[in-house]
Amino acid sequence: MTKAQEFAISVRSEDPQKKEKPEDGEKDKAEGSSKLLKDDKSKGDDKEGEELSEEDQQLKGELEMLVERLKESNAELYRPALETLRTLIRTSTSSMTSVPKPLKFLRPHYLDLQALYDIWPISEDKSLFGDILSVLAMTYSDTQPRGTLKYRLLSASLRPADSPLADPGTWGHEYVRHLAAELGDEYTLREQEGQEDKTDTPKLPGTIEDLRSLARQCAIFFLGHNAEPDAVDLLEELEIIKDIVPLVDENTYGRVCQYMIRMVNLLPPPDDVSFLQTAHTIYVQHQKFPEALALAIRLGNPDLIREDFNAPGNPLMKRQLAFLLARAQIPLEWLHPPSEDADGDADVEFQEEIPEDLLECLSNSRLSTHFREFGKELGVLEAKSLEDVYKSHLENTRPGATSNVDSARGNLAGTFVNAFVNAGFGNDKLMVEADEGNSWIYKNKDHGMMSAAASLGLSLLWDTDVGLSHVDKYTYSAEEHIKAGALFATGILNSGVRTEADAALALLGEFTENKSVPLKTSALMGLGLAYAGSHREDLLPFLLPHVADDSVSMEIASLAALALGFIFVGSENGEVTGTILQTLMEKADREDKSLDEKWARFMVLGLGLLYLGLQDASDATIETLKVIEHPISKTAQIIVEACAFAGTGNVLKVQAMLHHCDEHIVPGKDKKKDEENKNEKKDEKAKDQSKEKRDDTFQSFAVLAVALIAMGEDIGAEMSLRQFNHLMHYGEPIIRKCVPLAIGLVSTSNPQLPILDTLSKYSHDNDLAVALNAIFAMGLVGAGTNNARLAQMLRQLAGYYYKEPDCLFMVRIAQGLVHMGKGTIGLNPFFCDRSIMSRPAVAGLLATITAFTDAKGFVLDKYHWMLYFLVTAMFPRFLITLDEELNSFPVTVRVGQAVDVVGQAGKPRTISGFQTHQTPVRVGTTERSELATEEYIPFAHVLEGFVILQKNPGWEKEDKMDV
Repeated sequence: MTKAQEFAISVRSEDPQKKEKPEDGEKDKAEGSSKLLKDDKSKGDDKEGEELSEEDQQLKGELEMLVERLKESNAELYRPALETLRTLIRTSTSSMTSVPKPLKFLRPHYLDLQALYDIWPISEDKSLFGDILSVLAMTYSDTQPRGTLKYRLLSASLRPADSPLADPGTWGHEYVRHLAAELGDEYTLREQEGQEDKTDTPKLPGTIEDLRSLARQCAIFFLGHNAEPDAVDLLEELEIIKDIVPLVDENTYGRVCQYMIRMVNLLPPPDDVSFLQTAHTIYVQHQKFPEALALAIRLGNPDLIREDFNAPGNPLMKRQLAFLLARAQIPLEWLHPPSEDADGDADVEFQEEIPEDLLECLSNSRLSTHFREFGKELGVLEAKSLEDVYKSHLENTRPGATSNVDSARGNLAGTFVNAFVNAGFGNDKLMVEADEGNSWIYKNKDHGMMSAAASLGLSLLWDTDVGLSHVDKYTYSAEEHIKAGALFATGILNSGVRTEADAALALLGEFTENKSVPLKTSALMGLGLAYAGSHREDLLPFLLPHVADDSVSMEIASLAALALGFIFVGSENGEVTGTILQTLMEKADREDKSLDEKWARFMVLGLGLLYLGLQDASDATIETLKVIEHPISKTAQIIVEACAFAGTGNVLKVQAMLHHCDEHIVPGKDKKKDEENKNEKKDEKAKDQSKEKRDDTFQSFAVLAVALIAMGEDIGAEMSLRQFNHLMHYGEPIIRKCVPLAIGLVSTSNPQLPILDTLSKYSHDNDLAVALNAIFAMGLVGAGTNNARLAQMLRQLAGYYYKEPDCLFMVRIAQGLVHMGKGTIGLNPFFCDRSIMSRPAVAGLLATITAFTDAKGFVLDKYHWMLYFLVTAMFPRFLITLDEELNSFPVTVRVGQAVDVVGQAGKPRTISGFQTHQTPVRVGTTERSELATEEYIPFAHVLEGFVILQKNPGWEKEDKMDV
């Protein structure tokens, strides 16, 4: 027994009146001293004034007499003595802070009773004796580990099959908790021993199955006594979590599932998946379809998604599920049953199968109208001019200082700012509303025109009808770049929305074969953005041939691979994987120079995106990549592995990625400074130099990998920020350059003060590449938040870098991102209470960030259109409540900071510091909303995006009662 417990015992039964006369106490103590108190004395305990009240004395005497009885030879007396002992122990209710009296008085006799137990013959009495010893063993748990469990199992083995032992719960809560702890220990020990027999630890009776059935009994007790987390932990330790499904009822399932889902991020695979599956089964059992579907989407399992979608009979519930699927951009093909016919026929049947109203919800086609209404409610429908965003009158530039920014660069920045700020509203002054000849496009040069024309797509985002007619006029332009931009715009405005007309494919398909490089690239990437996450096989013939074609440049091949990565994100499509791997291998065998180009990283990223979130499914691909003898292979392995474990928070993978960062690859130039390398031969040095120059790209992706894996879960994300801090201090330039990007990825659209301060510090770094990426990261972190503090920082930076055209360009873009959609559109890839990761969104963020791993080569060169990759991640941060006809329907809601209430007793508040609003309302990344009254019942379990409400039939009655 531990010191703390002894302390509690010896102080317990002192009566307050007798405190003044300790001498009497000592006298009494000498007379009725017991072994326990002698023990206490010998241990030098100074609590000598232990005095027993009369009833304690009586109880003690009775217990000692019963023990004596058991020692006698008369077997007749055993049964009654044991029964009395059992009753005394069970009825001794005492406060939770102290050991029950019978256990305290029997502790000295425990060793004698143990010896006695061993010599008794096998009988039912012995089984009862074992049961009692099992309870007494709790007081000896430090000297004899797992005694409680040992005697419990022994006594169970002595019972006849028809009368099993009483439920462990009858001995009380503390006993069950003790038993559960020892079960876990014992199971772990047996697992470790496995093959090797260890003789030093005495074997406990019973098989693993006995342990598990005992664990189930304990779990039933826990579930009945509001200790759901204990039940889940116990079953998880014994690896039988699936057995919890029959044990939960309608009162406990909610808390059990909540706890299990929160644990998923902290579990190693494959436990995380089995937890999600178990919680999913429980939700389906209790008819909680939105919750079940959310888990099915997290598991990415087409069969489960189809079953959950088709399960509810209520048409309103089906529409709500359709909204959830549309937000997650689940391929429509997953919803129709797999048919034996050819693909073409299946499609036709499918169109008939899903009713029109559901198809509308599934294809997001009303998104644009609702978004504009939402803007109108919030009073941000008016288009913003560039000056409204820059607020350059607040910038502290020195008077008379002339900045040397060429106007074309400034106008290009204006293009992006205007596009991001007015995204989705379709009324900006520079492009949509401008007259044909007066359009902003003509204020840009060459490749600038392409981005300007493409910005039209962003301004008309999700509006497929009006958008196409606006863009159409530019597709006939004689200027190649404008035409290319118009094609790209077509892809952008179809992003995340599906139409029956399939306009993007019809308009862009033919241009994938065009001779002109700008037209070809925009057609490829336009298709990639328009069909991101749709897994559509009919797009393969337009894109796949370019990947494998040796005659095309690496640029075209890589962008085709990236577009395929977008479309088949997370599908592990064998055809695409095979083609990309084959191409990489052949190029490496031929020692093709194109693998050393800056474009190669996009081809590899396209491969990685196919495995986004699939965890171990990527193993075979990674093994294949190891065979390729070229530095690109290492980069590829890192990217594929990082994508596969994106958002899982897998600690081991993060550690592996950090190991890649700690290699110091010293480029040839610095080698001269190293002492040991002075006497190396010159030709070796030249060889090294060429090797080293290209061989550290993998490190930049290792840094991003840490962020990508950690971003799904708060604790991991916080820990990763500390690692980034270290990398920033000790890393090579290539690593330092990527740290700000990684920080931007970890907390997209979630501007917390420490992160802003860190990035602000990096944005003044000596290394301009670091500063540039830090400024972009500030844009990512604040995307669509209108964060005033961040806007102020960026204005200061605009003044600070007024002579650095590159950095100033970046500051402008960051300003555009912070005010994205006038503060209504976010980039965070997690939705549904930040539990589901949207794969197309992660793909878009990753592609944009990849372009910034070599900003000079891509974004600051003529590939600034890569900023539009962010489109797949852009989604409005709103809550719109709809009535049964799917029309907007204002109700009062409370919006506040989300609070984690898993495992807390009672019904705690899930939000703190809330404000009450009328819907539609904006919900920030870390915010949560709940209905203010119970007048309506929401169909969704998380109030964000589109939520369908139904009148609560019991509402008026309650109201009248109150009156």
